[in-house]
Amino acid sequence: MKKLLQGEKLLERAKQLGVDIQGELLHQSACGRQQKASDYELQRRILETERSLREVRLWLVALISAIASVISATIALVAVLK
Repeated sequence: MKKLLQGEKLLERAKQLGVDIQGELLHQSACGRQQKASDYELQRRILETERSLREVRLWLVALISAIASVISATIALVAVLK
């Protein structure tokens, strides 16, 4: 299991993924002027986003595999019928 990000690296990764850094679970930051989600909440959101991206990629691989299987079966059927 990879180490969870914290601090500035956590914020950078959240911005790369387009994760909302403010959202519902808020606490006051050290300066008292801005509100941001806690590190724990950002870590949870980042992990969820990364999991979602992996699922989309795997779905795409499965779809391509299914299409290739149909094409292969069609070609085999045509070869047998000739």
